[in-house]
Amino acid sequence: FVFMSTATYIEELLYRYNCVIVPEFGAFLTHVKSAFIDKTAHTFYPPSKVLSFNSQLQTNDGLLISYIAEAEKTSYELVQEDLAKTVKEWSKKLKNGEALVLQNIGSFKPTKEGKLIFQPTKQTNFLTSSFGLSSFVSTPILREVLKEEVEALEEKVPFIITPEVRKNNEMRPYLKYAAIVLLALSAGFTGYRTYNQAVTNEMVSQEKAQEIISNSIQEATFFDTKPMELPVFHVDVTKKVKKSHHIIAGAFRERSNADRKIKQLRNKGFDAFYVGQNKFGLFQVAFDSFEDPKQALEVLKQIRLTESRDAWLLSVK
Repeated sequence: FVFMSTATYIEELLYRYNCVIVPEFGAFLTHVKSAFIDKTAHTFYPPSKVLSFNSQLQTNDGLLISYIAEAEKTSYELVQEDLAKTVKEWSKKLKNGEALVLQNIGSFKPTKEGKLIFQPTKQTNFLTSSFGLSSFVSTPILREVLKEEVEALEEKVPFIITPEVRKNNEMRPYLKYAAIVLLALSAGFTGYRTYNQAVTNEMVSQEKAQEIISNSIQEATFFDTKPMELPVFHVDVTKKVKKSHHIIAGAFRERSNADRKIKQLRNKGFDAFYVGQNKFGLFQVAFDSFEDPKQALEVLKQIRLTESRDAWLLSVK
């Protein structure tokens, strides 16, 4: 009597049971594995049953023989006898060092130490709930993040414009007043009184000098640089601003970023406001505004220590 391949019946039972024992040979075991992603290969795998083999479980539990007997419409004893012959052929083949392949289940390979290495097939998924689901490869999606990075950078770092080259050397003498202010800030504002007195005297003696001094102060950004390397800003201050001394928090290319900065500063308790748009098209935001220059310098000192080292003072006429 010729039966269907024993491997075919084992395969059918593995879809229904977690353990199928082949008497005098070993047991095929399955356990459920959740869906997973192989990030290196960009491959998605559905839920499945992982198949393994245990050569220690050889006691006949009747499952395989009974199933074959019912499928072949024959007796239990006849199937048991035929299965024993099949197992002997498998064992003989393995002892001779040959590989044993069970279709849709896996392959066995003997080692020099007399042990068996079982390699389950990857083409068969014994989990019935995953029927029709197969693995697939998906290339990684690259998203555009440049705009978000630029906006984040604008919020933290004020724009610094390269100083323009002055062709008229007559303006150089008046830049010393802006340099005095810069050095006073870098040294802890110890030179403030000297600066204030110099500006007052010059205002009395020459009206034109005052105008140039005001322009120089507007153009200076108060960073720790040398006097002759002062970055230049031309600022168009909105007429609604009445106070003369503004502590600048930053300059932004987009108005929306400037509005966002104002909201952040107000949430921290500052009386922040939109100063205006300068010559370079940048929207400037101030922490606060003061009428008294001395008070403005004191507040600037605190802000640079606790809030932003890049804050600077803008004084307008």
